[in-house]
Amino acid sequence: MNAHLQSLIRAVEEADSSTLLLEAVQNLAAARLEGAVPTLITVLGYNNPGAAVAAVDGLIQIGESAVLALLEQLDRHNYSARAWAIRSLAGIGDPRGLVTLLGAATADFALSVRRAAARGLGTMKWHWFPEDLLEIAQEEALEALLFVAQQDEEWVVRYSAVVGLQSLATAISTTNLDWLSQIQSQLEQMASNDDSWAVRGRVFLAQQQLKEQTLQSQHVDQQPSPLSKMDWDLILEKLYDRRVQERLVLPEGDPRRYRELAVAIAQNTADS
Repeated sequence: MNAHLQSLIRAVEEADSSTLLLEAVQNLAAARLEGAVPTLITVLGYNNPGAAVAAVDGLIQIGESAVLALLEQLDRHNYSARAWAIRSLAGIGDPRGLVTLLGAATADFALSVRRAAARGLGTMKWHWFPEDLLEIAQEEALEALLFVAQQDEEWVVRYSAVVGLQSLATAISTTNLDWLSQIQSQLEQMASNDDSWAVRGRVFLAQQQLKEQTLQSQHVDQQPSPLSKMDWDLILEKLYDRRVQERLVLPEGDPRRYRELAVAIAQNTADS
């Protein structure tokens, strides 16, 4: 560990006021150093929302190097830290966090977590997925986002589901016209029937932007995936486990299946 990183971490550990802690975490996050991940994750458990937000921002900037440590955080008993970890995973968009986000978007009791997870499901790094896994993963994301858009009682979560659906529609616009049609149909229903004018306004924006995108060439991020075959095998196993649980335990669309999935996520992550 270099001297600069050590001094930044020490500043966080020795901060004796909320103001000093926030400043120290912001400085550590701004360094974007992989070695800062354990300290930033520790901050997620502090009773300091400002510092937690700064830590989440830092973890998102560090990206995939923070994912495994964040998934380990989900096994701990501090719910507040777990919620912040899920927000970090949503912001990173790493495929290893997909199953966690599916469960959080549809089953978490905190609306802020459901909101972040729904947005994150639409902005996964889909270009990282191998072809044999991409369709399965996107279908699961689509089903979860449609469920949230139709069933969540909080307008702010449905708002994020619209954002997620728009992002997913962009990703599948040239590969799966049937799914694109489902998204467009859902947006049309929400534009007419949603109780919140804010949600209706966001739907209108999504519809307009999706129309504009069809007239423009879309930039595709060609960054190669850093994940190994073992990572992809584990992601596929978790997705298949999720499908088996849905089909054997509860009928399609039953919200209880998502709550049970939230428990299974922690077990699957621990086994990995």
